[in-house]
Amino acid sequence: MNQNRLRPLRGMSTGIPESSSVVLVVEDEELLRAFATWQLEEAGFEVLQAANADEALQAMKSRPDVRVLFTDVQMPGRLDGMDLARKIHEQWPKVLLLITSGNSRPAKADIPNHGHFLAKPYRSEDVISEIAALAREAATRCLEVDPAAVV
Repeated sequence: MNQNRLRPLRGMSTGIPESSSVVLVVEDEELLRAFATWQLEEAGFEVLQAANADEALQAMKSRPDVRVLFTDVQMPGRLDGMDLARKIHEQWPKVLLLITSGNSRPAKADIPNHGHFLAKPYRSEDVISEIAALAREAATRCLEVDPAAVV
């Protein structure tokens, strides 16, 4: 195994404000979830973890500051990653989505909210880059004012 691929990306600037950088990682494989969490934390993100969709939905209810969902497609439980992404988009439309899978590639139209797809195996740099871009976009969306709410 190439040891260079396992090193954290210390000092990699994501260019996003800390308050907008909460990421929810949903992965049923514990080692993959821990590794993704570690890499994202080293890049400056605050990371929440969930092993399945039910845990992810609980995390979303308790942490409305989540800006990016990073989820695997295949997971045990009543909802898979695509179902989770749809539900998150319905209930928290400002949360942006990064979907991953090593088995299937969903059609672009099947990923809600113009979400992105990253095939497994992925490089840490690619995950961090995608999530940083999504977090910046999510931060911008959170700052937008709804014209209907202005009196």
